[in-house]
Amino acid sequence: MRDWNGKLPERMTDDRQEEAFWRGYVERRGEGRTIAPDEYARPVREALLALLKPEDEVLEIGPGWGNYTFAAASAVKSLTCVDRSCSVLDYLAGEAGRQSIANMDYIHAKWEEYELQGPFDVVFGVNCFYRMADIDEALIRINDSARRLVVLGLTVGTERPYHTEIRERLGCRIKFQRRDYIHLLAMLYELGIDADCRMVELERTYEYDSEEALMKSSLSPILDETYDRKAAEAIVRRYMTEQEGKFTFTHRFKAALLSWRPERRIGL
Repeated sequence: MRDWNGKLPERMTDDRQEEAFWRGYVERRGEGRTIAPDEYARPVREALLALLKPEDEVLEIGPGWGNYTFAAASAVKSLTCVDRSCSVLDYLAGEAGRQSIANMDYIHAKWEEYELQGPFDVVFGVNCFYRMADIDEALIRINDSARRLVVLGLTVGTERPYHTEIRERLGCRIKFQRRDYIHLLAMLYELGIDADCRMVELERTYEYDSEEALMKSSLSPILDETYDRKAAEAIVRRYMTEQEGKFTFTHRFKAALLSWRPERRIGL
């Protein structure tokens, strides 16, 4: 979980910053308005829904703005959401009302401190680990909360190709991802859990209103204070499409879906 300087992210260690992030996110998107699920996440939603049954009582960890929440709630008997952010839960409750979804419950808690209920038929979470310091213990709690199935998703590389080219051609140090599904898979194996792993192909298009915004975003992962910026910008431009003054980049990456039947004989 530590960054390239060996520090833990501030949002991980400061509950106030985490709450402020989500409050600002909801406000920027428009309080009281629906935040559309990300289109890039559609293949993951479809893969998740294929694992759920109409009679399932389901628990979701870290739902965020509901990329998977409302689709899951509409497909099962009940859905309980656990999240640290009041802003997230307030938004989900409001949106459930707007969609006339009446089978959802909400628990305001950190997963590590949540008093386990259930068990639930299915427990799932996608990209829900970024605030969990003790991953082994979190995985055990997830396992022990499920009756039939656990599904954990994590979006992963590949890295953006222009970053790889900048490193290879210019020798720059790049802030590549440090967390990967393979670490979770290894931890589960050490805990005696043999999880299935399915890779889902994803595609997301980023749009920038100006070249300045494009370069600010694209070059920010470069860790070196000095480098050949003009050469780096030239590399980035080759991967972008410009149309009517806007710049777009289509990023192709993956999500790993780890799933298993709950194992009752585990421990640290």
